[in-house]
Amino acid sequence: MRTVVLTLWMLVGCTVLAQDITGRWITVNDETGKKRSVVEINVKNGVATGHVVHLFRGPNEDQDPICHICPDDRKGKKVMGMEIIRNMVREGNEWVDGTIMDPANGKVYDCKFWLENGVLKVRGYVAFFYRTQTWIREPK
Repeated sequence: MRTVVLTLWMLVGCTVLAQDITGRWITVNDETGKKRSVVEINVKNGVATGHVVHLFRGPNEDQDPICHICPDDRKGKKVMGMEIIRNMVREGNEWVDGTIMDPANGKVYDCKFWLENGVLKVRGYVAFFYRTQTWIREPK
């Protein structure tokens, strides 16, 4: 009986750990397949947020750009360190009810994300229109 209980406890523990969204995630350009940035996701008091911690920029690009087209309190701020994911709350296996902003175009989208086979599926949407990106966990 102890073996069965221990085995079940270990399986549940592994499943919970596998569902952990916290950490650093590499974002990838949908069209080119190139890395765009690293976003660090943190959860505090049940609310997930995400900040840009690294940008993959070419040698002729601004390495520390300011977002002049961003809305609200982010306008005129540096993209590095910017909170682009706000107010995500867990609902089952998904994180929902928050927003994500694309600093490249300044647009804010409703957002949800979930883990699927070790990658983070991030969906931004407006009404019935949406786009889903696959983010890859940054190796340690």
